[in-house]
Amino acid sequence: MEASSSSSAAASPLPPLPPSIPISSNQGVWADASPLLAAACRDLQDGELVHGENFSLFAAMSALEIMDPKMDSGIERSGYNSIEEAIEDGVAPIPLSLDRTLDVQCSIDVMDHLFSCEATWHKGHTLAQTLFTCIYLMRMERTSSHAILNSFCRILRSTCNAIISVVSTARTHEEEDLFIMSFGLPLRDEADDKCLSILNSVEETISRQLRACKAQAMSKKKTLEDLESLQDNPDLEEDYCRALLCRLRFRKHFYHVVMCMRKPNGRGLELGRKHVASCLNELNLMVKSREFLKSQSNITIQDDENCTTASGCRPVGFDVSLNSRLLSPAPPRAVRLLSWISAIGYFEKLLNDLDVICALSLDPVLENVLHFIVQFQKSVPDLVPRAFLQQTLLVQDGKLYGQNLFSDVISRALSLPDIIGDKEFQMNEFVVQLGQLVINLLKILCTNTAWQRRKLGKSLQDWSTISIQLELALKREFGETRNVLHHENMCMRVSKQLLIWTQEHGYWIASRFLTLGFELDLYSPGEYCMVYWYMYVVFTKLIEKMQLRVLASSETSRRKGKKKKDHSKDSARDTTFSSSCLLLQCYVLLSEGLSMMLAVLRNESRSFQLPSIFNTEQERFMQHFDLLQKARVPEHISYYSFKESSSQAGITDLVKYNFFKEIQKIIPSLRGSFASEPEKLAELRRIEQVAEHNRIALNIVSQVGPGDPSLRVSFEFTHHPHFAVAVVKRS
Repeated sequence: MEASSSSSAAASPLPPLPPSIPISSNQGVWADASPLLAAACRDLQDGELVHGENFSLFAAMSALEIMDPKMDSGIERSGYNSIEEAIEDGVAPIPLSLDRTLDVQCSIDVMDHLFSCEATWHKGHTLAQTLFTCIYLMRMERTSSHAILNSFCRILRSTCNAIISVVSTARTHEEEDLFIMSFGLPLRDEADDKCLSILNSVEETISRQLRACKAQAMSKKKTLEDLESLQDNPDLEEDYCRALLCRLRFRKHFYHVVMCMRKPNGRGLELGRKHVASCLNELNLMVKSREFLKSQSNITIQDDENCTTASGCRPVGFDVSLNSRLLSPAPPRAVRLLSWISAIGYFEKLLNDLDVICALSLDPVLENVLHFIVQFQKSVPDLVPRAFLQQTLLVQDGKLYGQNLFSDVISRALSLPDIIGDKEFQMNEFVVQLGQLVINLLKILCTNTAWQRRKLGKSLQDWSTISIQLELALKREFGETRNVLHHENMCMRVSKQLLIWTQEHGYWIASRFLTLGFELDLYSPGEYCMVYWYMYVVFTKLIEKMQLRVLASSETSRRKGKKKKDHSKDSARDTTFSSSCLLLQCYVLLSEGLSMMLAVLRNESRSFQLPSIFNTEQERFMQHFDLLQKARVPEHISYYSFKESSSQAGITDLVKYNFFKEIQKIIPSLRGSFASEPEKLAELRRIEQVAEHNRIALNIVSQVGPGDPSLRVSFEFTHHPHFAVAVVKRS
């Protein structure tokens, strides 16, 4: 702009300077750039930019676009320079209206709008642009004369402060790092410790008024004695009491849910479930109150997608721009609040997720814990329930549920003999490291899907490193020893079990890493062949390690000399193990069958090959599996292994080894084993449907011939999120 301005000045004399532009000898001469800007506005098209010669891409990334609401923090200014100025202008009156009926209506609107703000904050926006757009929250002392509003705001603020504490301690907020930033806002006050008693007092007053209304209706009296009504219209008193009570009670029970779930060692889970049920009941009553509140508003046209109150009215006491300056140095994001209906839906899901967490049996078996987290993540929980799951339950003070040392969890998984002392095992260097890896694994599994996959891939290198260290230590200590004492021999077996257990969990992490790629849509159809091939290899290794671990545990148990009464427990464990292995075998068969089917189609019909000018198939292989390759999971596996395997696939071998038909033989035997586990029964049904559809598709392909040019095969995830179904058509 300076260069353009200089050239314009050389061509024609500058117009006289307006009096508003000062001339100072030590600051240079000011020039009016208005004509230049006007000319630029006339000539520039959308997307074009006036800039100097030294303007770079880096500078463009740091630039602010004037008059853009997302970039220019001043464009949506209300005109108030401070909260005090807004209060003086009557933005947040106390009482909300001199008309007592309208005051109650406005109070409910404020509660509903705060409800929408709270849900929007939970979804990742900032406190300054959601809840603390409310001037009543910013200046709580002003509401002391308005008991209903004061009690509601205080318990809301206390609840938010407790949730921030949980999320920040869990450290899952790295994915939504704006969640816990308070920007210096007043999040706590000494009087907040009494928020529950204040709310109970207000609730009791309104409850008495509601009971009086019911008694009046039954006795048909025209006046209420000894009680001051909430508002001036007796015909509306009962409905307003109901609308207020359900909102106040929801806040009370939700506060109790948060407090109960924060109790150590899971002591508050049972009571927390009761409060969750009460919250859901109050939400239902809030929805029922909507018809009445809408009937009392003067608004006839309702936009449910943008309306943040049940009545449809705009609430008083809010200003979206007062705290925008607190967000520096980053520009404020454009925030669209969730509608009141959407907020109801959000809290219903949140409460159901919290109920699932509260219903968790505090089982110290690590395999069951991992299965629970994976199942819980299928419902795509938001940040708050995931933080509660991790911080208040799974990992407390470095212990599982705050009760079990992770060394004991590992010892239980290995079925270690009594000859190995607890202290000796707990202080073992490898056990300490593995305990920390398990803690990190649980924390990673509680993050969102994208973060989870990336961190799982990186953590694999830690598991691989400790596996190598264990193997080297085992060879160093016992590799040259032939005649060993019984105790030393037992130590060697324990070391082997620890190595196998570590390798098994490395393969489990790898399988989770690969399947999450489907949930994140990271794979294209042309890459399905290599992905299913890698899954087949990983699942096969996982079964192998599971079998070795169980055999080693059984050997240790026999040497311990189990009592007869323990044989039934061993039998039950063996049955569970065999069922888990058979389920994994179904995954192996599905992966191998799909990989071979895709390889056959690639080889004989040249389909599912996506040549790219940007990268080769080998480069795509490394892009998807680089983290697994670095961790050597599995060992001796490379792109050339995949290429050699897939290039030899033919339709004859695929039909001969009908993997999908083998799955259908295994499924019936598993139904009885999983009869008491609905989740696994549902998984069996999904696997069976995938196998059946792919078996039919394979028959059609073999009859027509994969090289037939009229054959069109596509893959869809209609029955299972990780295993595709072949759809065969003829043109």
